[in-house]
Amino acid sequence: MGRITLENVTKRFGDVEVIPPLNLDIDDGEFVVFVGPSGCGKSTLLRLIAGLEDTSGGRILIDGQDATETPPAKRGLAMVFQSYALYPHMSVRKNIAFPMRMASVPQDEQDRRIEAAAKALNLTDYLDRKPGQLSGGQRQRVAIGRAIVREPSAFLFDEPLSNLDAALRVGMRLEISELHNRLKTTMVYVTHDQVEAMTMADKIVVLRAGHIEQVGSPMELYRAPKNLFVAGFIGSPKMNLLSGPAAAEYGAETIGIRPEHIGVSATTGTWQGRVGVSEHLGSDTFFYVEGTGLAETITVRAGGDIDLHHGDTVFLTPDTAQMHRFDAAGDRIAAPI
Repeated sequence: MGRITLENVTKRFGDVEVIPPLNLDIDDGEFVVFVGPSGCGKSTLLRLIAGLEDTSGGRILIDGQDATETPPAKRGLAMVFQSYALYPHMSVRKNIAFPMRMASVPQDEQDRRIEAAAKALNLTDYLDRKPGQLSGGQRQRVAIGRAIVREPSAFLFDEPLSNLDAALRVGMRLEISELHNRLKTTMVYVTHDQVEAMTMADKIVVLRAGHIEQVGSPMELYRAPKNLFVAGFIGSPKMNLLSGPAAAEYGAETIGIRPEHIGVSATTGTWQGRVGVSEHLGSDTFFYVEGTGLAETITVRAGGDIDLHHGDTVFLTPDTAQMHRFDAAGDRIAAPI
């Protein structure tokens, strides 16, 4: 069991309200990602769930029980931090066992849980090593193993991959996702990296200044962003957002079109421009076009074999069926073009 419900949860530091009244349901077994820019309140919200910060108002329910005043150790949750926080003088085995020793778990049960966690995390061959003998990715797996042996109702991850290099982040992203598929345990994951959010989440919660901007599956947010903030935050490369005459033509204050939804021609199209920088990534090419009458540079995604060079004239045509329109307040216009 790992259902978490937030009812009008509020957090203030002095006179500053960093989390206005907020409501959210996290279902048992879901992988939920809190995402947003620095300072949006995502880590604070996670710490409120964990009990590491006191709420200023509202209730936190865990499996239907009010846990608002329950100490962190009694909430049945396990948290994995950005820092590995391993004991350097202890072996991997002892680091993983530490929370069970503090809880006076019998030794035979400790051994069972350690072996199971080590197998799940490919750490069996490293149990007798010290943290200093491990890579960054292996150390993070030890930290996750220390959480697993507590057999929590939910895991809370606070930017656990931010200290790893790019290759290790990709590998650990896959490992955590696979772990979730095996354990079927609720996971709440905080990141500022929308790629992590898109690739790992069952449900994404987009936050800005303590407010929830939108909640939905990765593809729901990608295909139907509720407002300009979500449209510009979700997706890599970012959605093209155009205002002025380009938007007015489609009855909007701002239009959005993703790089893959723009056709390219050497002879005719809706917008004319010149190719600037191109990024050749093998199967894909991203190039950036500055257009006549367009204030914004447009990012276009094309096949890897496209033959374009810096300074070439191109014509771009947006797929209107894939176009997003926003009003002056930045909210999505749902009516068809």
